[in-house]
Amino acid sequence: MPRILALVSIDVTDETFEADVLERSMTTPVVVDLWAPWCGPCTSLGPILESVIDETAGEVVLVKVNIDENPAIASAFKVQSIPAVFALDQGKVVSTFVGAQPEAQVREFVTALRGSTEPTEIERLRELGDEASLRAALELEPDNEGAIIDLAELLAGEERGTEALELLTRIPETPDTRRVAALVRSGGLFTSDEEVEAKLTELLEIVKDDDAARQQFIDLLELLGPDDPRTSVFRRKLTTRLF
Repeated sequence: MPRILALVSIDVTDETFEADVLERSMTTPVVVDLWAPWCGPCTSLGPILESVIDETAGEVVLVKVNIDENPAIASAFKVQSIPAVFALDQGKVVSTFVGAQPEAQVREFVTALRGSTEPTEIERLRELGDEASLRAALELEPDNEGAIIDLAELLAGEERGTEALELLTRIPETPDTRRVAALVRSGGLFTSDEEVEAKLTELLEIVKDDDAARQQFIDLLELLGPDDPRTSVFRRKLTTRLF
């Protein structure tokens, strides 16, 4: 038996906005699609929104606002270009995007409103973990920090260090980016924490007068990570040797 579709969307006016959007959002997340008949991208985005939100079976409500006929709503949202999409929960805007978006990104936007435990598309691609999947995740969100670090670490393990370091320049430095950069510079020579610890002990003898040894020492500390108790011990030992 074919699935019976829920009410796809509600047309909202300046007069009905408070009841159909603000009051409704106190119990159910509401997605507001601001559009106009002359807007080409609006006509491509509209069916995607309708399809994805219909799949929520009423957990999320879609309302549509023709900004030509309802200028007060457009003014309230300070709309400068359309399509413009706003999500409201508990009477407040919680997320938004402007312009036509692919279905995967619209689905991620709506899934976040449902509070669903289902993984987003980017989370699913990161879980797969292969290069093609991680690059697909970055197509959806080019500055996704987790996907960038995952891919950089994968490239480092395949001895494609230059690519890995270039990829890391797209995001701010963090402990994870420093760890992957250290992995690249170490050349993957150390396969266990015990090997790292032994090398740190060896390098302590020469770090004071050898810049390369000092950099390798710091890189190895990054590989151990800040949560390893040996990291703080060796940092103190390095400070003692240098000063």
